[in-house]
Amino acid sequence: MPTDALIRSTEGIHRCWWCGNDEAYVRYHDQEWGIPVHDDARLFEKLCLEGFQAGLSWLTILRKRDSFREAFSDFDIERVARFSSSDVDRLLENAGIVRHRGKIESTINNAARAIALAEEQGSLADYFWKFEPKKSPKIRCRADVVATTPESVSLSKDLKRQGWSFVGPTTCYAFMQSMGIVNDHVVGCKFR
Repeated sequence: MPTDALIRSTEGIHRCWWCGNDEAYVRYHDQEWGIPVHDDARLFEKLCLEGFQAGLSWLTILRKRDSFREAFSDFDIERVARFSSSDVDRLLENAGIVRHRGKIESTINNAARAIALAEEQGSLADYFWKFEPKKSPKIRCRADVVATTPESVSLSKDLKRQGWSFVGPTTCYAFMQSMGIVNDHVVGCKFR
């Protein structure tokens, strides 16, 4: 199935082109990206990391993910919500993460918002999965790839209305793709 959106590994496996041949990226593509997630801690972590990714490559964040997990108490929502200004200062000194004051403060703010949202909705998973599209797109070539969808725009608007930050429509769509809320593996990818 020739397409500019698939690559073929030396083992003959067809994958989405974006993971290239970087070992960590291929492992992420094969074992995480697009697999449905319903665990609130993982959903919170991923949305935070997508916010940190804004303006950077996902591979940069992926390589720093263990440092992010350590710095943000394994993204324990309750603990992160209690971070103080001294924690922000500490995190700004941590070379293992992206040292961006706005993104760090956003993560702390979003933890408090996540607690309120989970209390209101029953869980973060219950809330996020309400934005699942009726049909996942069929990506056959790179020209089919979109950065936002009506669902990601709606999710972004609703989160912002509730006081979340660094949750624009593109960030929300990347989150939805990675958490399996939408299946954006290319047609012909072994992992679709």
